[in-house]
Amino acid sequence: MALEGPRDAAMTETMYYILLSLASPRHGYGIMLHTRQITNGRLLLGAGTIYNSLARLLRDGLVEICEQTRRRKFYKLTAVGRSVLIREIERLNELCRNGADFARQEPSPQAVKVPAE
Repeated sequence: MALEGPRDAAMTETMYYILLSLASPRHGYGIMLHTRQITNGRLLLGAGTIYNSLARLLRDGLVEICEQTRRRKFYKLTAVGRSVLIREIERLNELCRNGADFARQEPSPQAVKVPAE
């Protein structure tokens, strides 16, 4: 995957999980809960983080408001957002494959030598 612009750059973990959460329409609090659930509580997103990120994602055309009530806005991925998320998943898979290849390699004798003091 060639990096061609901001939509192709590596995204933050927060952006990744917000986009992943919006595979189904959700409001901000729903995104918070979904992210907490799928990360087993490792990633806890605050309201300020979510709403600032959503504003940026809206501006960039990656998400859209699909429903609005008096108290809540529901967001979903756009076709562009889905495409960007899929490219990010492919990038992360490449990182994992390369890391797994590295971990399987036997260290060369030169790599294990400790320099004399």
